[in-house]
Amino acid sequence: MQVTMRVNGEEVSRDVEPRLLLVHFVRERLGLTGTHWGCDTSNCGTCVLWMDGEPVKSCTVLAAMADGRDIRTVEGLEKGTQLDPVQEGFMREHGLQCGFCTPGMMMTARWLLDHNPDPSEHEIREAISGQICRCTGYENIVRAIRWAAEHPAKEEVAS
Repeated sequence: MQVTMRVNGEEVSRDVEPRLLLVHFVRERLGLTGTHWGCDTSNCGTCVLWMDGEPVKSCTVLAAMADGRDIRTVEGLEKGTQLDPVQEGFMREHGLQCGFCTPGMMMTARWLLDHNPDPSEHEIREAISGQICRCTGYENIVRAIRWAAEHPAKEEVAS
């Protein structure tokens, strides 16, 4: 079947098998390997991306279900050469170790900050509670998200 969707602002169309998962579509068909594939059971959260502005675990969504939708992956966080504050926060506060969970954590963090620009530590922990990091105690991840909240992106000034 043919699917068409907007991914990180660009319209893409591909032929897919009806059973193809969205995580495999973005990774294998579009080459956007920032979205990781972990468990296929929606437990780990490494595959979180946005569909129509809402975080979804893409291992539970068929590519066919994304037809006509707006998809944003971790590659869509960066604007030109400017890192999103969430990306910069993870870098500055060492919010990653192996990096496997990081893309999903960043997508969830960006969504949280877009809806709550000044979350408490409890709210941050609650937002990322659907994602598993096997390397850390989440302290640096929480600090990274807090850093991003304290350093919002500067609006670009048109010249």
